[in-house]
Amino acid sequence: MARKNCSSSSTLLTVLLIVGSFFATYNLITMVIHSHMLNYGGLLSEANIMMPDNLERSKGLFHVAMTATDSPYSQWQSRIMHFWYKRMRNVAGSEMGKYTRILHSGQPDNLMDEIPTFVVDPLPAGMDKGYIVLNRPWAFVQWLKRATIEEEYILMAEPDHIYVNPLPNLAHGIVPAAFPFDYMAPVENEKIIRKYFPNENGPITNVDPIGNSPVIIRKDVLEKIAPTWLNVSLRTKNDPETDTSFGWVLEMYGYAVASALHGVKHILREDFMLEPPLATEVGKKFIIHYTYGCDYNMKGELTYGTIGEWRFDKRSHLDGPILRNLPMPPPGVPESVVTLVKMVNEATANIPNWDTE
Repeated sequence: MARKNCSSSSTLLTVLLIVGSFFATYNLITMVIHSHMLNYGGLLSEANIMMPDNLERSKGLFHVAMTATDSPYSQWQSRIMHFWYKRMRNVAGSEMGKYTRILHSGQPDNLMDEIPTFVVDPLPAGMDKGYIVLNRPWAFVQWLKRATIEEEYILMAEPDHIYVNPLPNLAHGIVPAAFPFDYMAPVENEKIIRKYFPNENGPITNVDPIGNSPVIIRKDVLEKIAPTWLNVSLRTKNDPETDTSFGWVLEMYGYAVASALHGVKHILREDFMLEPPLATEVGKKFIIHYTYGCDYNMKGELTYGTIGEWRFDKRSHLDGPILRNLPMPPPGVPESVVTLVKMVNEATANIPNWDTE
Protein backbone atom coordinates (compact mmCIF):
# COMPACT_ATOMS: atom_id res chain seq x y z
CA MET A 1 0.00 0.00 0.00
CA ALA A 2 1.30 3.40 -0.93
CA ARG A 3 0.20 6.39 1.08
CA LYS A 4 2.30 9.23 -0.18
CA ASN A 5 0.81 12.31 -1.81
CA CYS A 6 2.18 15.23 -3.75
CA SER A 7 2.07 18.87 -2.76
CA SER A 8 -0.91 20.91 -3.97
CA SER A 9 1.30 22.97 -6.25
CA SER A 10 2.75 19.85 -7.84
CA THR A 11 -0.75 18.47 -8.31
CA LEU A 12 -1.96 21.63 -10.01
CA LEU A 13 1.06 21.67 -12.31
CA THR A 14 0.58 18.01 -13.25
CA VAL A 15 -3.12 18.46 -14.02
CA LEU A 16 -2.46 21.58 -16.07
CA LEU A 17 0.25 19.79 -18.03
CA ILE A 18 -2.12 16.93 -18.81
CA VAL A 19 -4.92 19.26 -19.81
CA GLY A 20 -2.61 21.49 -21.83
CA SER A 21 -1.16 18.50 -23.60
CA PHE A 22 -4.64 17.33 -24.49
CA PHE A 23 -5.70 20.62 -26.05
CA ALA A 24 -2.44 20.80 -27.99
CA THR A 25 -2.77 17.28 -29.35
CA TYR A 26 -6.54 16.97 -29.77
CA ASN A 27 -6.59 18.13 -33.39
CA LEU A 28 -3.61 15.95 -34.16
CA ILE A 29 -5.41 12.94 -32.69
CA THR A 30 -8.39 13.45 -34.95
CA MET A 31 -6.11 13.79 -37.99
CA VAL A 32 -4.19 10.58 -37.50
CA ILE A 33 -7.24 8.35 -37.10
CA HIS A 34 -7.28 5.74 -39.84
CA SER A 35 -10.47 3.87 -40.73
CA HIS A 36 -12.24 5.49 -37.79
CA MET A 37 -9.83 3.86 -35.32
CA LEU A 38 -6.72 4.85 -33.44
CA ASN A 39 -3.95 2.29 -33.38
CA TYR A 40 -2.32 2.75 -29.98
CA GLY A 41 -0.05 -0.18 -29.19
CA GLY A 42 -2.18 -2.79 -30.92
CA LEU A 43 -5.69 -1.63 -29.96
CA LEU A 44 -8.57 -3.19 -31.78
CA SER A 45 -9.05 -3.30 -35.49
CA GLU A 46 -12.50 -2.38 -36.77
CA ALA A 47 -13.18 -5.98 -37.77
CA ASN A 48 -12.62 -7.26 -34.26
CA ILE A 49 -14.70 -4.48 -32.73
CA MET A 50 -17.62 -5.37 -34.94
CA MET A 51 -17.29 -9.08 -34.19
CA PRO A 52 -16.23 -9.53 -30.55
CA ASP A 53 -17.45 -13.12 -30.64
CA ASN A 54 -14.24 -13.87 -32.55
CA LEU A 55 -12.33 -13.48 -29.30
CA GLU A 56 -12.32 -15.92 -26.43
CA ARG A 57 -13.08 -14.67 -22.94
CA SER A 58 -9.91 -13.74 -21.11
CA LYS A 59 -8.63 -16.00 -18.40
CA GLY A 60 -6.68 -14.58 -15.52
CA LEU A 61 -7.15 -12.48 -12.44
CA PHE A 62 -8.27 -8.86 -12.55
CA HIS A 63 -7.45 -6.20 -9.96
CA VAL A 64 -10.52 -4.66 -8.30
CA ALA A 65 -10.03 -0.88 -8.12
CA MET A 66 -12.61 1.31 -6.41
CA THR A 67 -12.39 5.10 -6.16
CA ALA A 68 -13.65 6.69 -2.95
CA THR A 69 -13.46 9.67 -0.60
CA ASP A 70 -13.02 9.83 3.17
CA SER A 71 -16.61 11.02 3.78
CA PRO A 72 -18.73 8.87 6.13
CA TYR A 73 -21.13 8.24 3.24
CA SER A 74 -18.38 6.84 1.04
CA GLN A 75 -16.74 4.95 3.89
CA TRP A 76 -19.69 2.80 4.96
CA GLN A 77 -20.40 1.82 1.35
CA SER A 78 -16.72 1.01 0.80
CA ARG A 79 -16.67 -1.27 3.84
CA ILE A 80 -19.71 -3.24 2.64
CA MET A 81 -18.30 -3.51 -0.86
CA HIS A 82 -14.94 -4.77 0.45
CA PHE A 83 -16.70 -7.28 2.73
CA TRP A 84 -18.47 -8.90 -0.22
CA TYR A 85 -15.33 -8.80 -2.34
CA LYS A 86 -13.58 -10.89 0.33
CA ARG A 87 -16.54 -13.29 0.48
CA MET A 88 -16.73 -13.77 -3.28
CA ARG A 89 -13.05 -13.65 -4.21
CA ASN A 90 -12.34 -17.33 -3.56
CA VAL A 91 -15.70 -18.75 -4.62
CA ALA A 92 -15.53 -21.09 -7.60
CA GLY A 93 -15.90 -19.11 -10.83
CA SER A 94 -14.41 -15.89 -9.46
CA GLU A 95 -11.32 -14.42 -11.08
CA MET A 96 -10.92 -11.51 -8.70
CA GLY A 97 -7.36 -10.63 -7.85
CA LYS A 98 -6.14 -8.05 -5.37
CA TYR A 99 -8.16 -5.03 -4.26
CA THR A 100 -7.41 -1.33 -3.99
CA ARG A 101 -9.50 1.53 -2.68
CA ILE A 102 -8.12 4.55 -4.53
CA LEU A 103 -8.69 7.28 -1.96
CA HIS A 104 -8.77 10.67 -3.67
CA SER A 105 -9.01 12.76 -0.52
CA GLY A 106 -5.27 13.42 -0.49
CA GLN A 107 -4.55 11.94 2.95
CA PRO A 108 -4.99 8.65 4.84
CA ASP A 109 -8.21 7.99 6.75
CA ASN A 110 -9.31 5.61 9.50
CA LEU A 111 -9.93 2.67 7.13
CA MET A 112 -6.33 2.26 5.97
CA ASP A 113 -5.81 -0.90 8.05
CA GLU A 114 -9.15 -2.43 7.08
CA ILE A 115 -9.18 -1.87 3.30
CA PRO A 116 -6.11 -1.96 1.02
CA THR A 117 -5.81 1.69 0.05
CA PHE A 118 -3.73 3.87 -2.24
CA VAL A 119 -3.91 7.60 -1.46
CA VAL A 120 -3.94 10.04 -4.37
CA ASP A 121 -4.52 13.77 -4.60
CA PRO A 122 -7.85 15.39 -5.40
CA LEU A 123 -8.07 17.88 -8.21
CA PRO A 124 -6.90 21.37 -7.22
CA ALA A 125 -9.49 23.32 -5.27
CA GLY A 126 -12.31 24.56 -7.44
CA MET A 127 -11.39 22.57 -10.54
CA ASP A 128 -14.22 20.06 -10.06
CA LYS A 129 -16.78 22.90 -9.64
CA GLY A 130 -18.56 20.92 -6.94
CA TYR A 131 -18.83 17.79 -9.12
CA ILE A 132 -16.70 15.45 -7.03
CA VAL A 133 -16.92 12.61 -9.55
CA LEU A 134 -14.43 14.51 -11.75
CA ASN A 135 -11.82 13.26 -9.30
CA ARG A 136 -12.39 9.69 -10.50
CA PRO A 137 -10.43 9.88 -13.78
CA TRP A 138 -7.71 11.95 -12.10
CA ALA A 139 -7.47 9.29 -9.37
CA PHE A 140 -7.02 6.55 -11.95
CA VAL A 141 -4.38 8.55 -13.84
CA GLN A 142 -2.32 8.86 -10.64
CA TRP A 143 -2.84 5.27 -9.49
CA LEU A 144 -1.91 3.77 -12.85
CA LYS A 145 1.22 5.92 -12.94
CA ARG A 146 2.45 5.31 -9.42
CA ALA A 147 1.13 1.97 -8.17
CA THR A 148 2.48 -1.53 -8.71
CA ILE A 149 -0.38 -3.55 -10.21
CA GLU A 150 0.35 -7.22 -10.65
CA GLU A 151 -2.73 -8.25 -12.60
CA GLU A 152 -3.03 -7.73 -16.35
CA TYR A 153 -6.67 -6.67 -16.09
CA ILE A 154 -8.51 -4.11 -13.94
CA LEU A 155 -12.14 -3.93 -12.81
CA MET A 156 -13.18 -0.33 -12.23
CA ALA A 157 -15.70 -0.46 -9.40
CA GLU A 158 -17.65 1.84 -7.08
CA PRO A 159 -18.46 1.83 -3.36
CA ASP A 160 -22.17 1.07 -3.92
CA HIS A 161 -21.47 -2.26 -5.62
CA ILE A 162 -22.22 -5.60 -3.97
CA TYR A 163 -20.98 -8.83 -5.53
CA VAL A 164 -23.92 -11.19 -5.60
CA ASN A 165 -22.34 -13.93 -7.74
CA PRO A 166 -18.66 -14.84 -8.32
CA LEU A 167 -17.33 -12.59 -11.07
CA PRO A 168 -15.12 -14.00 -13.84
CA ASN A 169 -12.96 -11.97 -16.19
CA LEU A 170 -15.53 -10.85 -18.76
CA ALA A 171 -13.02 -9.13 -21.04
CA HIS A 172 -12.09 -10.79 -24.35
CA GLY A 173 -8.38 -10.25 -24.75
CA ILE A 174 -7.88 -6.63 -25.65
CA VAL A 175 -11.66 -6.00 -25.82
CA PRO A 176 -12.98 -4.68 -22.48
CA ALA A 177 -16.36 -5.60 -21.01
CA ALA A 178 -18.84 -3.00 -19.72
CA PHE A 179 -22.42 -2.64 -18.54
CA PRO A 180 -24.78 -0.76 -20.90
CA PHE A 181 -26.80 1.92 -19.11
CA ASP A 182 -30.29 2.73 -20.39
CA TYR A 183 -29.79 6.42 -19.65
CA MET A 184 -26.55 6.68 -21.62
CA ALA A 185 -27.64 7.69 -25.12
CA PRO A 186 -24.79 8.82 -27.40
CA VAL A 187 -26.94 8.70 -30.55
CA GLU A 188 -29.63 10.93 -29.05
CA ASN A 189 -26.95 13.33 -27.81
CA GLU A 190 -24.88 13.36 -30.99
CA LYS A 191 -24.93 17.13 -31.38
CA ILE A 192 -23.18 17.61 -28.05
CA ILE A 193 -20.87 14.62 -28.29
CA ARG A 194 -19.57 15.81 -31.65
CA LYS A 195 -17.88 18.68 -29.82
CA TYR A 196 -15.49 16.07 -28.41
CA PHE A 197 -15.80 13.28 -30.98
CA PRO A 198 -15.80 15.00 -34.40
CA ASN A 199 -17.26 13.44 -37.54
CA GLU A 200 -13.84 12.43 -38.83
CA ASN A 201 -13.54 10.07 -35.85
CA GLY A 202 -16.29 7.88 -37.24
CA PRO A 203 -19.96 7.16 -36.58
CA ILE A 204 -21.51 8.19 -33.28
CA THR A 205 -22.20 4.52 -32.62
CA ASN A 206 -18.47 4.16 -31.91
CA VAL A 207 -19.29 5.79 -28.55
CA ASP A 208 -20.63 3.06 -26.28
CA PRO A 209 -23.62 3.66 -23.93
CA ILE A 210 -21.47 3.10 -20.84
CA GLY A 211 -19.60 4.70 -18.00
CA ASN A 212 -16.28 3.66 -16.56
CA SER A 213 -17.84 1.35 -14.02
CA PRO A 214 -18.29 -1.50 -14.07
CA VAL A 215 -15.65 -2.13 -16.72
CA ILE A 216 -13.08 -4.92 -16.91
CA ILE A 217 -10.23 -3.74 -19.09
CA ARG A 218 -6.65 -4.63 -19.83
CA LYS A 219 -4.29 -2.44 -17.85
CA ASP A 220 -2.29 -1.17 -20.82
CA VAL A 221 -5.48 -0.13 -22.61
CA LEU A 222 -6.72 1.79 -19.56
CA GLU A 223 -3.35 3.51 -19.23
CA LYS A 224 -3.91 5.01 -22.69
CA ILE A 225 -7.55 5.94 -22.14
CA ALA A 226 -7.31 7.42 -18.62
CA PRO A 227 -5.60 10.78 -19.41
CA THR A 228 -8.03 11.37 -22.29
CA TRP A 229 -10.93 10.45 -20.00
CA LEU A 230 -9.73 13.11 -17.55
CA ASN A 231 -9.31 15.74 -20.25
CA VAL A 232 -12.65 15.11 -21.94
CA SER A 233 -14.41 15.16 -18.56
CA LEU A 234 -12.82 18.49 -17.64
CA ARG A 235 -13.71 19.96 -21.04
CA THR A 236 -17.34 18.84 -20.78
CA LYS A 237 -17.67 20.27 -17.26
CA ASN A 238 -16.37 23.61 -18.50
CA ASP A 239 -18.84 23.73 -21.40
CA PRO A 240 -22.18 25.10 -20.10
CA GLU A 241 -24.31 23.33 -22.71
CA THR A 242 -22.69 19.96 -22.06
CA ASP A 243 -22.71 20.42 -18.30
CA THR A 244 -26.42 21.25 -18.28
CA SER A 245 -27.37 18.44 -20.64
CA PHE A 246 -25.31 15.64 -19.09
CA GLY A 247 -25.51 16.61 -15.42
CA TRP A 248 -24.47 13.83 -13.05
CA VAL A 249 -23.55 11.42 -15.87
CA LEU A 250 -21.08 13.87 -17.42
CA GLU A 251 -18.00 11.94 -16.32
CA MET A 252 -19.55 8.72 -17.65
CA TYR A 253 -19.78 10.30 -21.09
CA GLY A 254 -16.19 11.43 -20.59
CA TYR A 255 -15.08 7.81 -20.34
CA ALA A 256 -17.27 6.65 -23.23
CA VAL A 257 -15.96 9.40 -25.54
CA ALA A 258 -12.35 8.88 -24.46
CA SER A 259 -12.61 5.17 -25.24
CA ALA A 260 -14.00 5.94 -28.68
CA LEU A 261 -11.21 8.43 -29.36
CA HIS A 262 -8.78 5.57 -28.76
CA GLY A 263 -10.71 3.19 -31.00
CA VAL A 264 -11.84 1.04 -28.08
CA LYS A 265 -15.26 -0.62 -28.19
CA HIS A 266 -16.61 -2.64 -25.28
CA ILE A 267 -18.47 -5.91 -25.09
CA LEU A 268 -21.80 -4.87 -23.57
CA ARG A 269 -22.83 -7.29 -20.81
CA GLU A 270 -26.31 -6.78 -19.42
CA ASP A 271 -25.59 -9.54 -16.92
CA PHE A 272 -22.68 -7.55 -15.49
CA MET A 273 -24.92 -5.65 -13.06
CA LEU A 274 -28.48 -5.01 -11.89
CA GLU A 275 -29.96 -1.85 -10.41
CA PRO A 276 -32.88 -2.35 -8.00
CA PRO A 277 -35.72 -1.55 -7.97
CA LEU A 278 -35.74 -1.21 -11.78
CA ALA A 279 -34.26 -4.69 -12.11
CA THR A 280 -36.35 -7.12 -10.11
CA GLU A 281 -34.46 -10.42 -10.35
CA VAL A 282 -30.87 -11.28 -9.49
CA GLY A 283 -30.55 -14.50 -11.46
CA LYS A 284 -26.99 -15.01 -12.73
CA LYS A 285 -26.01 -11.34 -12.68
CA PHE A 286 -22.83 -10.44 -10.88
CA ILE A 287 -23.17 -7.03 -9.16
CA ILE A 288 -25.97 -5.22 -7.36
CA HIS A 289 -25.67 -1.46 -7.82
CA TYR A 290 -27.84 0.29 -5.24
CA THR A 291 -27.83 3.74 -6.80
CA TYR A 292 -31.62 4.17 -6.76
CA GLY A 293 -33.90 4.54 -3.77
CA CYS A 294 -36.27 1.63 -3.21
CA ASP A 295 -39.69 2.82 -1.98
CA TYR A 296 -42.68 0.54 -1.38
CA ASN A 297 -45.98 0.61 0.45
CA MET A 298 -46.83 -2.20 2.87
CA LYS A 299 -48.58 -4.06 0.06
CA GLY A 300 -45.24 -4.46 -1.66
CA GLU A 301 -46.11 -1.95 -4.39
CA LEU A 302 -43.40 0.33 -5.77
CA THR A 303 -43.98 4.03 -5.02
CA TYR A 304 -41.01 5.26 -7.02
CA GLY A 305 -40.70 9.05 -6.81
CA THR A 306 -42.60 9.10 -3.52
CA ILE A 307 -41.14 8.13 -0.16
CA GLY A 308 -42.60 4.76 0.70
CA GLU A 309 -43.84 3.30 3.96
CA TRP A 310 -40.82 1.02 3.60
CA ARG A 311 -37.70 2.33 1.96
CA PHE A 312 -34.05 1.65 1.34
CA ASP A 313 -32.03 4.61 0.07
CA LYS A 314 -28.31 5.03 0.58
CA ARG A 315 -28.81 8.81 0.62
CA SER A 316 -30.66 8.51 3.92
CA HIS A 317 -27.26 7.86 5.49
CA LEU A 318 -25.01 10.71 4.36
CA ASP A 319 -23.48 11.54 7.75
CA GLY A 320 -22.76 8.13 9.22
CA PRO A 321 -22.99 4.38 8.69
CA ILE A 322 -26.21 2.73 7.66
CA LEU A 323 -27.92 1.01 10.57
CA ARG A 324 -27.41 -2.62 11.38
CA ASN A 325 -30.34 -5.04 11.08
CA LEU A 326 -32.43 -3.01 8.66
CA PRO A 327 -36.09 -4.08 8.51
CA MET A 328 -36.83 -6.44 5.67
CA PRO A 329 -39.18 -5.23 2.93
CA PRO A 330 -42.86 -6.22 3.03
CA PRO A 331 -44.17 -9.27 1.13
CA GLY A 332 -44.38 -8.78 -2.62
CA VAL A 333 -41.20 -6.72 -2.97
CA PRO A 334 -38.96 -8.07 -5.75
CA GLU A 335 -36.12 -10.51 -5.14
CA SER A 336 -33.49 -7.94 -6.07
CA VAL A 337 -34.47 -5.59 -3.25
CA VAL A 338 -34.84 -8.40 -0.71
CA THR A 339 -31.38 -9.72 -1.65
CA LEU A 340 -29.87 -6.25 -1.38
CA VAL A 341 -31.16 -5.70 2.16
CA LYS A 342 -30.13 -9.19 3.27
CA MET A 343 -26.60 -8.65 1.98
CA VAL A 344 -26.27 -5.22 3.57
CA ASN A 345 -27.49 -6.65 6.88
CA GLU A 346 -25.09 -9.59 6.68
CA ALA A 347 -22.17 -7.27 6.01
CA THR A 348 -22.94 -4.81 8.81
CA ALA A 349 -23.49 -7.68 11.26
CA ASN A 350 -20.04 -9.09 10.53
CA ILE A 351 -17.85 -6.02 10.00
CA PRO A 352 -16.10 -5.20 13.31
CA ASN A 353 -16.66 -1.81 14.91
CA TRP A 354 -19.42 -0.98 12.45
CA ASP A 355 -21.00 1.72 14.62
CA THR A 356 -17.75 3.21 15.88
CA GLU A 357 -15.52 3.64 12.80
